[in-house]
Amino acid sequence: MIGRNVMFRYFYLFTLLSFVSALLLPALAGAQDYPIMDRVADKVIQKYQNSTCEQLWQKKGKPKSAREQKAVQFLKEDPQMRVAFIDKVAAPIANKMFECGMIP
Repeated sequence: MIGRNVMFRYFYLFTLLSFVSALLLPALAGAQDYPIMDRVADKVIQKYQNSTCEQLWQKKGKPKSAREQKAVQFLKEDPQMRVAFIDKVAAPIANKMFECGMIP
């Protein structure tokens, strides 16, 4: 009976670790696939976090620079990179926009 309980615990632990690995490994691998995009995303996040609400409101209606347009074009051409970029920047940007009253 004791052997059965030990085996059940090992099986449960193995199943749990397998499940967690299946969830985490693709996310970790995705961040390493696009090192340049990762740096750009970090800069975008810093831009939002370091800007005041007033600065963000002023920038909202202005046209994008050539550099920003080129970055957007890269994201349009590579759907997987776009998903990785949005996954990284969405929460910090949305939080800042919420704090500034830019989204409900």
